[in-house]
Amino acid sequence: MHSPHDPYVRVRDAREHNLKGVDVDVPRDVVAVFTGVSGSGKSSLAFGTVYAEAQRRYFESVAPYARRLIQQVGAPKVGEITGLPPAVSLEQRRAAPTSRSSVGTVTNLSNSLRMLFSRAGDHPPGAARLDSDAFSPNTAAGACPECHGLGRVHRTTEELLVPDPSLSIREGAIAAWPGAWQGKNLRDVLEALGHDVDRPWRELPADQREWILFTDEQPVVTVHPVRDANRIQRPYQGTYMSARRYVMKTFSDSRSATLRAKAERFLTSAPCPLCGGGRLRPEALAVTVAGRSIAELAALPLKDLAGLLPTDGETAKVLTADLTARIAPVVELGLGYLSLDRPTPTLSAGELQRLRLATQLRSGLFGVVYVLDEPSAGLHPADTEALLTVLERLKAAGNSVFVVEHHLAVMRGADWIVDVGPRAGEHGGRVLYSGPVDGLAGAAESATARYLFGRSPVPVREPRVPRGTVTVGPVTRHNLRGVTAGFPLGALTAVTGVSGSGKSTLIGEISQELPGVGRLVSVDQRPIGRTPRSNLATYTGLFDVVRKVFAGTDQARERGYGVGRFSFNVPEGRCETCQGEGFVSVELLFLPSTYAPCPDCGGARYNPGTLEVAYRGRNIAEVLDLTVEGAAEFFADTPVVARSLAALLDVGLGYLRLGQPATELSGGEAQRIKLASELQRGRRGHTLYLLDEPTTGLHPADVEVLMRQLHGLVDAGHTVVVVEHDMTVVAGADHVIDLGPGGGEAGGRIVAAGRPAEVARAGGSATAPYLARVLEEGGERR
Repeated sequence: MHSPHDPYVRVRDAREHNLKGVDVDVPRDVVAVFTGVSGSGKSSLAFGTVYAEAQRRYFESVAPYARRLIQQVGAPKVGEITGLPPAVSLEQRRAAPTSRSSVGTVTNLSNSLRMLFSRAGDHPPGAARLDSDAFSPNTAAGACPECHGLGRVHRTTEELLVPDPSLSIREGAIAAWPGAWQGKNLRDVLEALGHDVDRPWRELPADQREWILFTDEQPVVTVHPVRDANRIQRPYQGTYMSARRYVMKTFSDSRSATLRAKAERFLTSAPCPLCGGGRLRPEALAVTVAGRSIAELAALPLKDLAGLLPTDGETAKVLTADLTARIAPVVELGLGYLSLDRPTPTLSAGELQRLRLATQLRSGLFGVVYVLDEPSAGLHPADTEALLTVLERLKAAGNSVFVVEHHLAVMRGADWIVDVGPRAGEHGGRVLYSGPVDGLAGAAESATARYLFGRSPVPVREPRVPRGTVTVGPVTRHNLRGVTAGFPLGALTAVTGVSGSGKSTLIGEISQELPGVGRLVSVDQRPIGRTPRSNLATYTGLFDVVRKVFAGTDQARERGYGVGRFSFNVPEGRCETCQGEGFVSVELLFLPSTYAPCPDCGGARYNPGTLEVAYRGRNIAEVLDLTVEGAAEFFADTPVVARSLAALLDVGLGYLRLGQPATELSGGEAQRIKLASELQRGRRGHTLYLLDEPTTGLHPADVEVLMRQLHGLVDAGHTVVVVEHDMTVVAGADHVIDLGPGGGEAGGRIVAAGRPAEVARAGGSATAPYLARVLEEGGERR
């Protein structure tokens, strides 16, 4: 038995995912980094084992009924863990937050500011003092009645809905209408209502045009369709819907991003005429603090807001002190350029996690283990030092900080390092080293040691000669003010700058319409699916081929099983208890719902009959359980499958399972899956690839693999543009565009542009000193 005062968290026989009976001791009250190549098992150890066990113990202590839930959620596969305090997890959650979620709501700063306005704000003479709820656009008491608290109204015009008035309705004058049968149906209904669908739009009477486009009426009429002569056409009841109503309904209700984007083309968005974009009722906007309304203060960068808060009067002094103390860690983490009203969906995963980290600093907890998922993601090297200070402060407050991390500067700043490997998937899952950072140098099998101690030199590249330029701008959007940038064709361009300097805004302006672009492929970090039903095999199209292979077996033919039988989205072959998800959603009181393996199929997704069909000794569930690497051997003689798998191996994803749910993939993994899908297509003509921070979540060894692919695309005649913070990637680029010098209002202009060596010498650039160090030392990484 270990004493209760044992200063170590001791893990024995951890077997979660690919961990091979791992034993490891990690001291408490330190900053400990868990590292290793992607898929080595470090997250399985930190999150899947240590944090999962802390969470299980918490459930067990909450209420007797929670024990039933634990059986459903499943305890981590581990012998025992001793010395484990309560844990707080800060993962890079990639669920899409709503447009009503903002920096203020994530950090709880909005609550404090609303309280300040309610208790210490200057209300107009004779006006009743408003409750804090009246200052929230997300409550009935506060939301502007015109825009329902969104701040903007969407409208449409005849010019947008009918771009070419010389066409008749039959010829497609109403561009906003849907295509195919639905559009034909609306046209037939109009004709049945007595409108002339063959006259040019501009010749129709104004009152008819107005009704057709904007009416809220939905008359129902009997339609006698005139279609193909050889088909029987029966009359039917058709309902009319005006063009505006169709566009607004699609924009607000459709779950398809493509349909919503199409509808948005026919809408103009303008600040709400009642609240002027302030999102609140007029009586709330009339209350001021320091001469400004709550909407005006919420629009200011946080670093400016702190200096404007009032300190006269006891109530104001107390509330201002609380607000200032909450703002300080956000500014310290390099996020002072954000405003409280900035919508959460516009933040990167790294920004969102650092906001949560700042909130934890104020929580005053001590004696807990914080388990963090790559807090340096999306951080410029200049901001990493601030992050290390914050981690040290969490430790100084009496906590243990366990960080899953690839960033070498964070590793160097840690007290303890746990290196998992040596490689990914089946070839990983062992602890190669656990101890003080310096000792890692002696770990022979460690890929991390090679980079941490400078034994893996950066290949020096001669910058390529571009064969033209794509010019973007002048761009005035967010914090960019009339910025014009040139992206060389047939080259790799790195766009750099501190968080919030305008990098993503600038590359977002590159469109297929620009001269020289050709085909445009944007590979972002958005999830490839939002439920466990979506996975690697379905996204890449690999699953279609695998199902055909199973349907072609003698066993399947004898039973009359077609391709559909092997889909877990179709009733005939799937397990009906979990509807083919392999998981059931478990609702937890006071906690987010979680997924647990299906009690009937155990996660296999299929019914027993389907699982009896085998191909080379494996059923369909067992094939989905193969890693990409294992599947490449298994399907070596099936060319179509082999090509897809080779593309995934090329971007370093050999460790992922074919059926790995989309909900388990990181943003970096999702981005590389999209890149692999793109690489396996036959490429014709010039393509411009846009990647936003492709090395996020990648170990330096994996960065090399990825960069080989990207340089290969350029060598094949394509153009690649990356937003990047990894200085080794920037050093190997042909052209660098550095934005800044700061974030938000202090950024938004091009500080330097040119070859890496030229940008490294630029004055006033936050990137230059870090880039210069990599170029000089050759072996230094990040």
